[in-house]
Amino acid sequence: MAQNLVPVSEEYKKLPYYKYYLEEMVQASPEHYAKVLNGPIDSSKALPVEDRNRLFEPGYFEEEIGYCVMPDGTGYVSNLTKMPGVTAEMFDWWFAWHGLGGLRYTIWDREDHFSAESMQKEKGRDPMLSYKEKYWDTTHIVKEDVGMGPEDIIINFKNPGDLGFDTSKIGTEACSTIVCAHGMSHGAPGTIMCHFVRDIEGGIELRTRFWMGVAYIKGRIVKMLPDGVRMPEAPLRALNLHNIKEFTNLAALLPKIFPEQRDNF
Repeated sequence: MAQNLVPVSEEYKKLPYYKYYLEEMVQASPEHYAKVLNGPIDSSKALPVEDRNRLFEPGYFEEEIGYCVMPDGTGYVSNLTKMPGVTAEMFDWWFAWHGLGGLRYTIWDREDHFSAESMQKEKGRDPMLSYKEKYWDTTHIVKEDVGMGPEDIIINFKNPGDLGFDTSKIGTEACSTIVCAHGMSHGAPGTIMCHFVRDIEGGIELRTRFWMGVAYIKGRIVKMLPDGVRMPEAPLRALNLHNIKEFTNLAALLPKIFPEQRDNF
């Protein structure tokens, strides 16, 4: 079913990357959508946030795509996206770049992404910083519709070590980069987001995890939901479907836009 497009201003239409807004969204695998639409996965097959460093292990978990409510009431969402022609450098660049101009987030998903604005643009434009350093410890104010209506989201991107990931394994065969954050939204009082990237033949694969209703505070995981409260399934399912959609499109966009815009901060 065709969706309405996010409206853009006449000013944005003059930008060199407006052409990507005009392109049709790349359609994701029907099998991936079906896996989510068939209902939640068994929570015993989800990866608990406390075990997040198991992502560095070779191979795959039994369930790489799906959502569920964990036994303690917190939410879990996972996705796996193959990204041919994409490198870890491109992926880090995207998170450094897209919060610096209004249309940038929209071309990622022209049907659902209204805006994303970094609150530390001067850091994002600092030529002395690496792509990772440009977005670490920056806060993005995001407006998007993940299937539950437009909502405002606060995303605080972090150095993976500051969210308890084993940084000694980043840049190895086990993991080429991690984009991770604390977030506030999607019906949860706290969320830990992780985009875990591994090199594969001809590109990368993205293993995404959202642990919803938790935070990492002073070196430990803290449940942010009151005891007895359980995350509803609907926003978890909606986020899972949206994640499949947006990263399928980003996989096609990055090899085209990175060579053109990589220095345009």
